[in-house]
Parts: sequence; C-alpha cells; structure tokens
Amino acid sequence: MKISISGEHSLRELIQCIYEQLLELEQTYAIDYARRVTIYMTTTDGCGNTVYCKNERGDDVFAVKCEGPYPVAADSLDI
Repeated sequence: MKISISGEHSLRELIQCIYEQLLELEQTYAIDYARRVTIYMTTTDGCGNTVYCKNERGDDVFAVKCEGPYPVAADSLDI
C-alpha cells in the first residue's frame, strides 16, 4: 500500500494528512493492522529549499528508527 502526499506542508499538516489517510484505509477497506511502515520525506525550510537534519555532532541524519509506540500503562493493566 502506498500513500502519497503532494506539495510542501508543515509537519502538523503532514501528521493530519497521514492520520486522515490511515483512518480512511481503516474505514473503507477494513484494514486493522500493518507491518514495516516506511515514510520517506524531503525536509524543507517552508520555501521549497531542502534542509538536512543534523545530530549534536553536526553530522547529517538520513534515517531514524522507531520500534513502535510508547507503551501505555492502561494497556498492560487491562483498564
């Protein structure tokens, strides 16, 4: 499954776009689970110019990895 979002958007707008698309997949196609999700994006300065993320040493950061959402205590306590 591929989700494409065109144009330049703020991160808040992208969060909303992704949320809406995932909600539509859930509602329209009865999708409940997914595995190995990868998001590629070109970071910009708001004027269309590419900018690069840098770590504390000043090195370019090209990828970040996430093992999933932060666990919610209520889930483990069956609340």
